[in-house]
Amino acid sequence: MKKTNYWAIVPAAGIGSRMHSQFPKQYLHLQQKPIIEHTLDRLAQLNIKGIVVSIAKDDPYWKTPTNLAKPIIRVNGGKERCHSVLNALHILQQQAHPDDWVLVHDAARPCVRTTDIEKLMTQLADHPVGGLLALPVRDTMKRANNKNAITETVNRENLWHALTPQMFRLKTLTTALETILAHNELVTDDAQAIEKLGLSPILIEGHPDNIKITHPQDLQLAEQYLCASKQE
Repeated sequence: MKKTNYWAIVPAAGIGSRMHSQFPKQYLHLQQKPIIEHTLDRLAQLNIKGIVVSIAKDDPYWKTPTNLAKPIIRVNGGKERCHSVLNALHILQQQAHPDDWVLVHDAARPCVRTTDIEKLMTQLADHPVGGLLALPVRDTMKRANNKNAITETVNRENLWHALTPQMFRLKTLTTALETILAHNELVTDDAQAIEKLGLSPILIEGHPDNIKITHPQDLQLAEQYLCASKQE
């Protein structure tokens, strides 16, 4: 029986406009190194075969890390996140098995706990679909109109915040994204593409320190989380 391998994909071709920075947010520094390097450090600690990083074609900031325990494969990113992920999947098809697991993780989530990712990998190792790290919604949820006036209070029961990594089989995720793009649709995460195939990914509860750095104030919070993780 063939051993199932694990691979990681990090889409990192975005510009992070909400950070109001002169260069993409994944290259902003935390503790003297770029955010993306922290992210790759976390992934390289896992039992995976390699990491594919989707970078903008003319990105002048990217430098392939040479100090990681896992190989890094660079591929050109696309216009949207889903294009970048699909480009990486096509590269993986050249060396991975269709049933291998692929973990897609945001470049701007440098604080993810390796123990959470290992839980995702372990609990879903034999699952037919796969799943993602997530957090149950604990706050009261409001829906608003385009003027920020509340239109309704949404029942938070069974609502979750989707996080990353999101883990699916290479062939299944490739088919899902190719199908979406063939219909000129876009998705905001990989699980949504899988859902559109009629499949139901599993939610695995993670920790709230797995934040996505989106706004300038997130940098200070990420700094605190990284410092705390080093003290554990």
